[in-house]
Amino acid sequence: MRKIHGIAVAGLLLALGCSQPEPDNPDDPVLARVYQRELRLSEMEGMFPEGATPADSAVIIEAFANRWARDAILLWESEQNAPSDLNLDRLVRDYRASLVRSSYEEQLVSTKLDSTITQEELVAFYEATKDQYQLEKPIVRCLFMRVPYPTPSEEALLDLWNNGKPQDTAALARYARRYAEVALLNDSAWYSLDEIAQQLPEGTLTADNVNSKREFSQLDGTYRYYFRLFEMKPRKEIAPLSYVENQARRAILHARKREVLERTREDIFERELRRDNIEFFTNR
Repeated sequence: MRKIHGIAVAGLLLALGCSQPEPDNPDDPVLARVYQRELRLSEMEGMFPEGATPADSAVIIEAFANRWARDAILLWESEQNAPSDLNLDRLVRDYRASLVRSSYEEQLVSTKLDSTITQEELVAFYEATKDQYQLEKPIVRCLFMRVPYPTPSEEALLDLWNNGKPQDTAALARYARRYAEVALLNDSAWYSLDEIAQQLPEGTLTADNVNSKREFSQLDGTYRYYFRLFEMKPRKEIAPLSYVENQARRAILHARKREVLERTREDIFERELRRDNIEFFTNR
């Protein structure tokens, strides 16, 4: 036990104006007691950062002891009010079995799950399940920039924004990296309309007016905003694959994981059945 711990305990007791119970182990004093449960200093090993002063350690001890006492008294209260028919041994046994099984299943998944998903598999899965990807809110494919005002090189920016040539698109991206606070310049990406609207003054862009405001530049004294709409998909329409790709990939992997576990579980069962390690005694 590091010397600072003992100093910290003494400092803590002095700070609290409390008397330390007669220790049965001076190197591992009692920090708190709730009924028959005790918190000792040894249980806090590793909780003190390097270079902590006795005052720092005393603060850490006090905070931990308070949390420990709150948990301990709640546990005591729970035990006093536990139903008489509560089978703790069974609950502990079931919980342990669940932990062991979960740990083994994680090991199985990490060694047996194929996490590679080809584009063909992704498209096939999306086509078979796309009805479940109905949009809850409108999404847009657009360009958007928010630049602090006064706008640096404003005329040059306006030329780059309006031109659309590949070389100017690259120059626009370089400008955005240098000056823009927000820049969405991938014309094939989809965004939630709400996500774009939150970057603009309130009420500027809504589901009701977005089609009539397909392109605009706007100034509010703090920022200049640039917006160009290419396409919008309204609420309840099927989301494009690119918008739900991550969600679809997770669904594919979840299905594979379930298949790995079910197949392994059945293989183990059949193996042990053949070895006569499983017996049934039910009437048939």
